Amino acid sequence: MGRDIKVFLFSQVVVEYLNTARHRLNNTVGQPKQLQDSQTAMSQRRAIPVSLNSPTQSVCVVGTPATVDIYGSAPLDATTFDIEGSTGVELKVVNRLSNETIQKEAGKWPLDRNLEVSVITTKPSTEPNDIKVNVTYYAKSEKSGPSSAVLHLTSIELSLNVDLHRNGTVSNEKTKKASWTWGPEGHGAVLLVNCDRDNKSSKNMDCVDKSHPCSTDVKDMSPMFLRSRGPGTIFEKYTVALNIAKDEVDKVGVFMERSDADLQYHHILGGSTAYYEVSCSGKEETKFYVEGLSFPDVNFLGLVSIKLTLHDKRKQSLPDSAIFTDEVVFRIAPWIMTPNTLTPLEVFVCSVPGNTDFLEQLINLVKKANCKLTICTEADNRGDRWIQDEMEFGYVEAPQKSFPVVFDSPRNGPLQYFPFKHILGPDFGYVTREPEDPKEVNDLDSFGNLEVCPPVTVDGKEYPLGRILIGGKCPINGGLQMSKVVRDFLNAQKVQPPLELWSDWLLVGHIDEFLSFVPAPDRKGFRLLLASPTACYQLFRQKRKDGHGDAVMFEGLEVENLTINEILSDQELKKDSEYVQSCIDKSRDLLKKELGLAEKDIIDIPALFKLGNNLLASAFFPDMVNMLVLGKHLGIPKPFGPIIGGKCCIEEEVRYLLEPLGLECNFIDDFYPYHRHHGEVHCGTNVRRKPFTFKWWNATLN
Repeated sequence: MGRDIKVFLFSQVVVEYLNTARHRLNNTVGQPKQLQDSQTAMSQRRAIPVSLNSPTQSVCVVGTPATVDIYGSAPLDATTFDIEGSTGVELKVVNRLSNETIQKEAGKWPLDRNLEVSVITTKPSTEPNDIKVNVTYYAKSEKSGPSSAVLHLTSIELSLNVDLHRNGTVSNEKTKKASWTWGPEGHGAVLLVNCDRDNKSSKNMDCVDKSHPCSTDVKDMSPMFLRSRGPGTIFEKYTVALNIAKDEVDKVGVFMERSDADLQYHHILGGSTAYYEVSCSGKEETKFYVEGLSFPDVNFLGLVSIKLTLHDKRKQSLPDSAIFTDEVVFRIAPWIMTPNTLTPLEVFVCSVPGNTDFLEQLINLVKKANCKLTICTEADNRGDRWIQDEMEFGYVEAPQKSFPVVFDSPRNGPLQYFPFKHILGPDFGYVTREPEDPKEVNDLDSFGNLEVCPPVTVDGKEYPLGRILIGGKCPINGGLQMSKVVRDFLNAQKVQPPLELWSDWLLVGHIDEFLSFVPAPDRKGFRLLLASPTACYQLFRQKRKDGHGDAVMFEGLEVENLTINEILSDQELKKDSEYVQSCIDKSRDLLKKELGLAEKDIIDIPALFKLGNNLLASAFFPDMVNMLVLGKHLGIPKPFGPIIGGKCCIEEEVRYLLEPLGLECNFIDDFYPYHRHHGEVHCGTNVRRKPFTFKWWNATLN
């Protein structure tokens, strides 16, 4: 007997599936293409069959249209029909071709296959099958009486909800959540890559750690709520499941909140798990928390989707068996760099043999700027002083949370373990990119070669978070470039489109050797500083004209002292500096074009360069654009220029150029610990800054 019942149920399932397939086939085969196109959205709806023999039962989700297959069981002589529903259901008859609602005439509709009948329930059922729909068929001949089919519906509410409007509140809105758009009027939820380390007992980032998250870790995640309402017994016959596409399963993780377990947050999706069945009683809101596992990159746009499906357990093995599908889309927050114009919070520097005096001067400057100072000890830096080259500070942000993230460069010098061991921690994230072949790493992969400009507008296009600047090869002659994995990563973040400048004419090859940005109270809110041999020669010629040709440079240092006259008569140095000026001018023209700058936005800082045997340039005296910017307080390499009237004429020129902007010039002696090693103040320091107030998702991208 039991076996007979199973056979009957299976037969009924197959008949219903075949009726649905026949319904779809009959509505498309032989139709004009424009009719087929207009039917696409409708044909994707589930078709509920009805029967003249016995009432049909089905489940509907509140607010989701379902098609009633009135044709599969219609009597052969039927020409018209009528359909009525009880309280809690809306009925609609639509012309497939025009997608217009059709009104019935004389209480009936024509039994025309161009018409589609849909039902929409408006509230959850209190009991199973408490909503009724009656279909009545009429034949042309009055001798044939009407025939009736009855449909019993159970209505449930089922939805997956996220922070759709990016305001920190989970929205119950049903539309738009399956897409993601940019701009202040845009929509779509945001995920953070959970790349900090809140679990103090862990040795890795939270997104790598497989243990259950602590309460502070969950705050880094984005909420996602599953709302289910309806008769509890109905959920015993249906499967509610969450799933992630296979190509996205390693990009996102999902935790479910459980109050009935020792472990409050249970990992259910992500990593290697793409499917999870959720137990629903019809009276609760199940809370999930979602984390990003990977930043956007060359093969990953940063978008991930999570689907909710409802299946009839009897039909789950059949194709296209989902009764209902809901979907939410997240965009993983990009890594964002911070320019010099943002408020400094913390300065990093290394303690190495010979830089004690430098550290004392830096400590005084940091106190003026009211910043925190972190000194990396010799035990941790292992003699590596170039902390700017090892890492770059940025941040990630979602509506509910923001935290800084250090980007560890692939240079892997003696400082290589410092960012991971000593910076990664609670609410402080970590990311790195390294080529598969370590031989691909070159000097341009150090992050003194990675800068970002302040916000700019160029020909009406806004860059509210600025543009990343990297140094690379000459666009004509070829040469070195920053590693492709790093460039790909930076490009994939989208919100700060990178601009590549020519820098491999330099011995070290970093753009911080010839440019910097300082805040300003007018124009664009900043000035671009460029190293300028031309400005230096103009200054020296003027001083010689004023009778100071014998003024001495490098006074007090254990190097050859040179007068202004000797420098101006050095034809090799002049030739080298003219070449360097032509290199800088190429970047000057590109920066003006790509950042929308005028000459008034640029300040030329005196500098001289010399070429080595390899025809690569290095600074002749401490390179002042390679400065530390802490608000209005500038830590500028002391140039040791010619002394005139008891003052360095180069320092006085820089004060004249910068102090009218409200900036304070503090000249720091870095000659022996940094300059003699082909670096300056900026190369030997690093700064964590406040994030932008502008929300990256409000950017308008093409």
